[in-house]
Amino acid sequence: MNKIFNINLGGYPFTIDDDAYRSLDKYLSTIKRHFSKSEGCDDIISDIEIRIAELFNEHLKGQPIVGLREVDKVMAVMGTPEEFGATEEEDVKSSRAEHSSHKNTSDSGIKTGKRFFRDPDNKIIGGVSAGLSSYFGIQDPIWIRLLFALGFITGLGVMLYLILWIAIPEAQTSGDKLAMKGEKIDVTNIARKVEEEMNNLADTISEMTKEFKSKKKP
Repeated sequence: MNKIFNINLGGYPFTIDDDAYRSLDKYLSTIKRHFSKSEGCDDIISDIEIRIAELFNEHLKGQPIVGLREVDKVMAVMGTPEEFGATEEEDVKSSRAEHSSHKNTSDSGIKTGKRFFRDPDNKIIGGVSAGLSSYFGIQDPIWIRLLFALGFITGLGVMLYLILWIAIPEAQTSGDKLAMKGEKIDVTNIARKVEEEMNNLADTISEMTKEFKSKKKP
C-alpha cells in the first residue's frame, strides 16, 4: 500500500500517491535547477506548476488520487528534461520508457487548440480586440477595433464589447498567452514566453529611463 500526500500545485489542491509524488518532485527539481540562473526563474516555475495542475485536472476526470500514470502523461506533454535541455537524473531516466508509451496517446486527452483570452499586452481598453485577432489569426488587431468602432455608432458595439469583456478571461500566465495563439504549452515554450516578457519589460524600462534623462537636460 502506497502512502498518499496532500499537495498544493499551482494553487490547486491534489492528493497524490508516494510513487507519483517522488517522480513529480524529481521532475520539478530538475526544472528548477535548469532555470535557476534565469532572471524569470520564479515566474517560469510558477507558470509550469499552474500548467501541470491544469493537466492533472484534465486527466483525473473524477479520480480522487494522482498516480504515476497521470504524472507520466503530464511529463510527456510538458517535455522530458532532455527535450528542454536539462541534465536528467537516473531516477527521472528510469521512467522514460513509460513516458514514451504514453506520448502517442496523451496528446489526445489534452486541449491544444486556441482558446479565447483577452490580450493584456496589446490592449487599448480591455484587450478584447487583441484577443479576438489572436484567436482568428489576424495579424493586426486594428481591423477588429474598426469593426467595434463601426458598431459603437449604432450602440450595439458597446454592448457586445462589454459582454465579451466580462465573458472572456484575461490571459494572465504564459500558458494562457500560448493557448491564446494556439502554441504548444510545454516547459520550453513557457520559459521562452516568460523570458521574452522579462526582456520586453527591461527594454521598456530602459527606454523610459532614457526619455526621462533627456527631458531633465537643460
